[in-house]
Amino acid sequence: MTRGLLPEKLADMTSPGSDPAAPPSTSAQSVSRTAAEPHTAPVSLAVGGLDPDVSRAPLVGVAVNASLAIVKILAGVFGNSYALIADGIESTADIVTSLVVWSGLRIAVQPATRRHPYGFGKAEPLAGVVAAIAILSAAGLIAWQSVHEILTPHHLPHWSTLAVLALVVLIKEGLARWVDKVGEEVDSTALKGDAWHHRADALTSVAAFIGISISLIGGPGYEPADDWAALLACAVIGWNGVRLLRHAIRDVLDVAPPEDFIEGLRAIALAVPGVRGVEKCRVRKSGLTYFVEIHVQVDGTLSVHDGHIIGGKVRHALRESPHRIADVFVHIEPYGEG
Repeated sequence: MTRGLLPEKLADMTSPGSDPAAPPSTSAQSVSRTAAEPHTAPVSLAVGGLDPDVSRAPLVGVAVNASLAIVKILAGVFGNSYALIADGIESTADIVTSLVVWSGLRIAVQPATRRHPYGFGKAEPLAGVVAAIAILSAAGLIAWQSVHEILTPHHLPHWSTLAVLALVVLIKEGLARWVDKVGEEVDSTALKGDAWHHRADALTSVAAFIGISISLIGGPGYEPADDWAALLACAVIGWNGVRLLRHAIRDVLDVAPPEDFIEGLRAIALAVPGVRGVEKCRVRKSGLTYFVEIHVQVDGTLSVHDGHIIGGKVRHALRESPHRIADVFVHIEPYGEG
């Protein structure tokens, strides 16, 4: 009965880039390479390209930032608010960041090649590193500008700048929540970093709104109030920039995913008929997908052929799971020995 499943399972174990004619391992008690060779192209998000929302999110950010940059600069010039002008200039830098994130995501889902057998997934966390550095740079630039404005006497801003700032807060916070939601759905470090860049813009606008309100209410002598508020907002922005940078670097360095994620993969493997146990399960994230190395234990008296079939079922079950598994290396071991 098991031998009758061989053609179907061999089809399951063959994927683009693997060699269908490659022989299985010569011993059931040795490493059984039931997974395809390392140059197997990642499945899930790589097939058919990016999800529309994932691809669209950075480009929407580009369009919004370009529009708001123009509005902020014009409002700052006519409303006597250098802080708003500087914020508009900073929004042009956000355009570059969103384009970097978009490019990183596009590269990350490209199929593997002979020269890059594990694909280009690392482009995604590298884009996340760029986004985090951009956030930290923006925090530093705003802090420097705020200190400069505090030390430089200037006129009170016009009340109309408050309406512009309120509009900016609503748009940027809404955009940040949408981009963050998309980033959480696909566990994208780059998108979550881009979302926080939008939120940082919203936070500085909130700080400016509060500060300008205090300036207008307090009158002469309270001109630097918005600059002090922006300086405090920089601390929040900087802290989140550091947090995102650490997360992106961990992805680049192949940090293990959460334990509950790994336990979920173990449970899937244990549910495969013929699997008696799971000794090891190593997982690394590559872009928006994961590579898995799993050691499964089977009855030691099974033939090489039957052990190979069980390994193929394990690989197939993991790749068909909702966990975005790009590829699986299955190591077959005898149960109860060693």
